[in-house]
Amino acid sequence: MKLVLLGTNGYHPNDTRHTACVMLPELGVLLDAGTGLFRIRNRVVTPRLDIYLSHAHLDHVAGLTFLLGVLYQQPVEEVVVHGEAAKLEAVRQHLFSELLFPVPPRFELRPLEGNEQPLAAGGTIRHFPVEHPGGAVGYRLDLPGQSLAYVTDTTASLDADYLQHIRGVDVLIHECNFPDELEEIARYTGHSWTSAVAEVAKAADVGMLVLTHLDPALMTDCDGQVEIARKIFPNVVMGEDNMELQLD
Repeated sequence: MKLVLLGTNGYHPNDTRHTACVMLPELGVLLDAGTGLFRIRNRVVTPRLDIYLSHAHLDHVAGLTFLLGVLYQQPVEEVVVHGEAAKLEAVRQHLFSELLFPVPPRFELRPLEGNEQPLAAGGTIRHFPVEHPGGAVGYRLDLPGQSLAYVTDTTASLDADYLQHIRGVDVLIHECNFPDELEEIARYTGHSWTSAVAEVAKAADVGMLVLTHLDPALMTDCDGQVEIARKIFPNVVMGEDNMELQLD
């Protein structure tokens, strides 16, 4: 099964990276809907799309407006956007305000219920809270023979409650918004820095760590950040836009 990183920046896109969006084309699943979502146009292979939002900050939801063009060109029968009820209401009321975007795409906003839901094409997805201004959730997908966790917009810490939810996954996609020297601003804004993310991956005994949600202005020495992380947790990949990872 293929995992595609469609957007690996936080805050805003730049010349090489768009904001948060991850896709599992064979499942018809997207994790977040940042500006990288426009890249799904030639990757849709299922009649249904399920989009799971971590929260409603603009760099994670702006791409929902791009669905209008995508759905016009692709034979998608159903699109469901999942998220916390208050976040979905903010999207409906503000992002798709008649004054901002008067012709909304055809999709259903469906609040997350319970802790675990079946995926349309098999497996399960679980959500769990992570600490971030305004609140956010992470996701764990357990698929036949493979597991994946997606954690973004939070402060990595060895005493964070979410460690219990990501423990032992084969692939952990985790935000790494700041380099180590900016730990103070990372804490202040509810984000993570390189060494802390690597420590979490090691403590949670994951198989592979994929770094994403980079600050577009400050995380410029990607090779250097990978080397810092690898001193703590060896199996690290720096996420790049359009990167494809094979999960099986």
